[in-house]
Amino acid sequence: MQTVDVGELAVSAYRPVAPDWILDALAAVGDRLRGARVLHLSATPYGGGVSELLRSAIPLYRDLGVHATWKIINGGPEFFAVTKKIHNALQGASEPLTPAERAVYEETARRNAADFAAERGFADWDFVFVHDPQPAAIQSFVDGMAAHWVWRCHIDTSQPQPETWDYIGKFVDGYDATVFTLADFVPPSLSADRVDVIPPAIDPLSPKNLSLDDRTAHAVLNWIGIDPALPLITQVSRFDPWKDPLGVIDAYRLVRDEVPGLQLALVGSMALDDPEAWDVYRMISDATRHDPGVHVFTNFTGVGNVEVNAFQRTSAVMVQKSIREGFGLVVSEALWKKTPVVAGRAGGIPLQVADGAGGVLVDSVEECARELGALLADSARAAALGTAGHQRVKRHFLIPRLVLDELSLLDGLAHGDRPGSLMTRTGDRDPVCGLYLVPGDESFSLLRDGVRHRFCSAGCRDTFATRKGRP
Repeated sequence: MQTVDVGELAVSAYRPVAPDWILDALAAVGDRLRGARVLHLSATPYGGGVSELLRSAIPLYRDLGVHATWKIINGGPEFFAVTKKIHNALQGASEPLTPAERAVYEETARRNAADFAAERGFADWDFVFVHDPQPAAIQSFVDGMAAHWVWRCHIDTSQPQPETWDYIGKFVDGYDATVFTLADFVPPSLSADRVDVIPPAIDPLSPKNLSLDDRTAHAVLNWIGIDPALPLITQVSRFDPWKDPLGVIDAYRLVRDEVPGLQLALVGSMALDDPEAWDVYRMISDATRHDPGVHVFTNFTGVGNVEVNAFQRTSAVMVQKSIREGFGLVVSEALWKKTPVVAGRAGGIPLQVADGAGGVLVDSVEECARELGALLADSARAAALGTAGHQRVKRHFLIPRLVLDELSLLDGLAHGDRPGSLMTRTGDRDPVCGLYLVPGDESFSLLRDGVRHRFCSAGCRDTFATRKGRP
């Protein structure tokens, strides 16, 4: 297995941008886990949200005295074609795996497990964090480890294809804990006492989110063919049918006649574990071949983190028209830069723009076009949405909070606790979405059966209020 190199970064570097109460809590749990050995396993070192999260989180683990390592599993094209099919089925696609595809998946897991077991210090890990379906089966083929195993699912499993979930679920059953992005993503077959809910987060100090002045951002975009003087809307995402890039193009074409010179940029990344992306890229290219207002970019055409940063700062509005979505970190990235978002009502997106902070949710191409046109015509409203979104991201969606969540889970496992059912929690975390809450902030609260519950938003409070029979 390949070990991924990461840089060094101190938790203290986040003092100017992240809430003190989160950093203080993070230092405390770090002290309790000091010296622990934690391994993260994933499928690719670049090209998606998981790799970005790990590249930022691993240095913070280490700064806190936790010995963290990130490794990449091995797999060929046939294996990644199968795991992409699993990914789609867990998000609701109807086609189950064939016996031959299951054999490919399991044989790759066996080989990776054997490689893992042959490594020096294999039995010394205290915790193993396994990310998404690609490496999920490895735990079933590993013997001789006393480590606590955690399966972290980053995708929308709210409506999985039943046969595929039953298949993956038999491997997940062997884990000590499972982690999902939202409570709505937790399949009912999982035991509630082994489930935690942890929303992802962005790194405000990464190249994608570092401060860029307007002159630099404009120069970066001009270099790749975007005119910074003309209005721009952008969607940043993998080239994936679930992100509905063709729907974004249709929405752009509905609104462009109202906005002279309007440009659309579709910015995507290609990853080792996503062979379907090239098919979607070709579809987009065919649909926009004769439209000079549409620009399509990938990491293979020189567009990386700094360029994405410039797109998110320079665009008048960002789009994220997802049909299914694990979380959609690009929404928080845009809001951190105070750029408003028009986004699909999918997955973790509504949590990021709760109570309308930062953007507008849509359910159709026509709605998307209408809201884009409205924000392009009303710069004051767009600015107000962006400012509100920035504040929500600062409170809830920065990387120190994510590391706090993960280390708190590991700390509980080390002391024999079970993750427990998120829906029974009170106190420091929202009982609906799992977000840590500002100490003493009762802006959104509800008294039930003599217990006061606090929430991150009116939306979570209202959801909780309608759940009869829940604590």
